[in-house]
Amino acid sequence: MTNHILEIDSIQKKFDYKLILSDVYLKCETNEIIGLLGRNGSGKSTLLKIIFGILDADFKFVRIDGVTKNKTSDLFKEISYLSQDNFIPNSFSVKKAIHLSIEKNKTEEFFQDDFIKSLKDKKIHHLSGGELRYLEIKLILFNPSKFVLFDEPYNGLSPIMIDKINQLIIENSNKKGIIITDHNYENVIKISSKLILMKEGKAFHLKNKNELIEKGYLRERLI
Repeated sequence: MTNHILEIDSIQKKFDYKLILSDVYLKCETNEIIGLLGRNGSGKSTLLKIIFGILDADFKFVRIDGVTKNKTSDLFKEISYLSQDNFIPNSFSVKKAIHLSIEKNKTEEFFQDDFIKSLKDKKIHHLSGGELRYLEIKLILFNPSKFVLFDEPYNGLSPIMIDKINQLIIENSNKKGIIITDHNYENVIKISSKLILMKEGKAFHLKNKNELIEKGYLRERLI
């Protein structure tokens, strides 16, 4: 399988003259899960939106496999993004959402998932928060993009659903490059192959999770 590389370089962003991101560099390859950690207001969600192309930056370079991507439409083909908000209309059935999102030759494989089978005859508005999030994440992981950005995928979910979603992400990371941020740092750390800490507008590439203590993000007893 071809290895693909996403690079984000020299990203700078100000809001009301306040510097949120300063010269941020990030590299993600297929078969990697990068955990993006940081306190509230550290710029994690802002960075993901800039990478995806739905938020302008004061300065940025985005390269995929060494090719600079200047158009947002080019990024949409290569990168998928799960925001904190649900994206499937409540009026849809689960089957309709799947058939509109998945290529025909992949629907049979999609329905091999026992959990999806249990949902297929339901309406979206009848799903629990965890069921809907699982469906949305699986839909995104099944599209042709090379890279996936997850913004708060665990929000409001039970531990059982978080475990199911973690398993789903790990199973699909062999063919995608994944960047994930969530306030549930324990699960981000658990599934990530690399960790990046956002602090004071900078991105710190960590060699191991103990550096989260050294840089003041966690206390020792929390790792």
